[in-house]
Amino acid sequence: MPGVGTLVNAIAIIAAGATGCLAGNKIPQKMQDTLMKANALAVLFLGVAGVIAKMLTISDGSLSTSGTMMMVISLALGAVVGELLDIEEKFNTFGEWLKVKTGNARDKNFVNAFVTASLTVCIGAMAVIGSIQDGMYGDHSILFAKAVMDFIIVLVMSASMGKGCAFSAIPVAVVQGCMMALARLLQPLMTDAAMTNLSLVGSVLIFAVGVNLLWGKKVRVANLLPALVVAVVMAYIHI
Repeated sequence: MPGVGTLVNAIAIIAAGATGCLAGNKIPQKMQDTLMKANALAVLFLGVAGVIAKMLTISDGSLSTSGTMMMVISLALGAVVGELLDIEEKFNTFGEWLKVKTGNARDKNFVNAFVTASLTVCIGAMAVIGSIQDGMYGDHSILFAKAVMDFIIVLVMSASMGKGCAFSAIPVAVVQGCMMALARLLQPLMTDAAMTNLSLVGSVLIFAVGVNLLWGKKVRVANLLPALVVAVVMAYIHI
């Protein structure tokens, strides 16, 4: 049945958020800070690993890179579009609205937790290809695997950042649900080259999320999200 994968993914995030908040209340602040930095390092290396896997190739015993120009152009054009649309501000505005509507108006870290967790679990090729597989064939395996990964990530995040992380289930449900519904239209577009580009640029954005987690908000990652669309388009330009 189409949609089950996204439903399980969203439920896993909610469960992880609730569990993390319960655990976080019993964890000393010093340990929470260390846990936060450990999670940031994990996200950083998750991004680095994704970039290396798609950029570096070994041929005849020598190391070569590919996709550099595509990555630079995608990020540059994506940044321009994202800044013009000011996606980050819209994300924060929605987070503020959600904070009030859910009775968490006094939680100063709610919006940051919501935005950070949302960007971490929404970005990536697994969300795209898993949603297409779910919508086209009722194959939930990729989204089930993503649900397990997201559970661990959100569990750790919510223990240190708070309940806002659990509400990242909303954008996950919306984004993956839309891709699932449009699966028949998206599937022909998501060639191997397009998925490689998407994975590479998505991994760069995940790295940027890790930077923000470790050193405070240095990069407006939401304003770079259009880079993912540009990366897919670039697969047909062969740069």
